[in-house]
Amino acid sequence: MMKPLVLAAAMLGIISTAALADDRYASRPPVVLSPDLTAPWINQLGGGPVRPVVYQRPVVVQQRGLFQQRRAIIQRAPQPVPQTVSAVRPGIPVIRGRIEPQFLPQVVDYDTKEKAGTIVIDTNNRFLYLVMDGGKARRYGVGVGKPGFEWAGAHKITRKAEWPDWTPPSDMVSREAAKGHYLPARMDGGPENPLGARAMYLGSTLYRIHGTNAPWTIGSAVSSGCIRMRNEDVVDLYDRVNVGTRVIVM
Repeated sequence: MMKPLVLAAAMLGIISTAALADDRYASRPPVVLSPDLTAPWINQLGGGPVRPVVYQRPVVVQQRGLFQQRRAIIQRAPQPVPQTVSAVRPGIPVIRGRIEPQFLPQVVDYDTKEKAGTIVIDTNNRFLYLVMDGGKARRYGVGVGKPGFEWAGAHKITRKAEWPDWTPPSDMVSREAAKGHYLPARMDGGPENPLGARAMYLGSTLYRIHGTNAPWTIGSAVSSGCIRMRNEDVVDLYDRVNVGTRVIVM
């Protein structure tokens, strides 16, 4: 008799315990998962109604913005600038990237006692004047002798040559060789020749008024004493003067 009673009591205890457990957990909210699985809190527990929490990730957003900025910078990056003549010919000294307007040919007022047709070269200001009538002169920009190679004097044009060849003087050959630059014994006339398109020889000297294959040096003191002009300017002057023209260098 006692054994059935004990079994019945045990069964009633198990049933009541389960019921209490159901009552206890029935008052708890269900587990709610944040939509953002990378949030620091995954399980939202607590009493009463619970709303899902959405966590912001400002660091990730800033990084994405940084990536977008970098991409935009790369897309807007400037294109490489084509090489200039000076970049591919490093042996030629670069004085300026373009010729300044005052060194372009122009007719100017010019007060002088020299007669029309005379050439006057102002080495300090880098100008060559072809004297005209009526107090005018045609002015060109020139390159002149570098320090140590300046000179002054009066001569006449004794010879003219188109696309002249070039035979470097022996002292120039020695001087350049000491610097590691070896000049040719002779160079035929042409676009690569440093005398350019035209040359006008001055008296019995080694000096000339000539063109150049380095027009960016006009307006500067870079030569070994000769007077340089742009090729288009020396052609223009060449056609305006004759052998015997008086040239004054000051």
